[in-house]
Amino acid sequence: MKYVVGIDEVGRGALAGPVVVAAVAVPTSCFLHPRHLPKLADSKKLSPRRRESWYAYTVAHPQLHVASARVYQREIDKLNISRCANLAASRALEKLLQKLDISHSDFDILLDGGLYLGHKKHLHLKAKTIVRGDQKRSPIKLASIVAKVTRDRYLGTLGGRYPGYGFEQHKGYGTRMHLQAIREKGVLEIHRRTFLGRISND
Repeated sequence: MKYVVGIDEVGRGALAGPVVVAAVAVPTSCFLHPRHLPKLADSKKLSPRRRESWYAYTVAHPQLHVASARVYQREIDKLNISRCANLAASRALEKLLQKLDISHSDFDILLDGGLYLGHKKHLHLKAKTIVRGDQKRSPIKLASIVAKVTRDRYLGTLGGRYPGYGFEQHKGYGTRMHLQAIREKGVLEIHRRTFLGRISND
């Protein structure tokens, strides 16, 4: 069976928490537009409820294969966000290939714009980065949904662990609410300190 692997990330610009990358393998013959679901789109263009519906469909589909990887704030502060997103892309792909156990000739890899495979062991693979790929190719759209739901759920748990910061609402991004909480309550271990420093210098 031939596959197209879509890869996308979520959390690149957040002030807290990990960057999450998902990889979804879709058979070239697979039909991805079930009537009971809304039109497939990039995760940013779907409501939370619609994202959850597509996420449930994707992870339960017998022909689709899903993997994700996270790189957390300490590594982001050490290496920078771009390197960490690319590293997470390679980690997610590696997990996926271990699940599939297929030959390199049996799949093509499509990454959303700005993402590349960050590990040298994957340099020989046939991978293509597509500008606005999450708006153009279905496998990347599915990966964006899986990454978004995975990260949002994790940030929801951080909301319970660190009450008063509102992580369950802003998901770690630099909203007014989040910045005010940092001023009042202080910086947490889950914050990306290099990002906070950049904000304080603006």
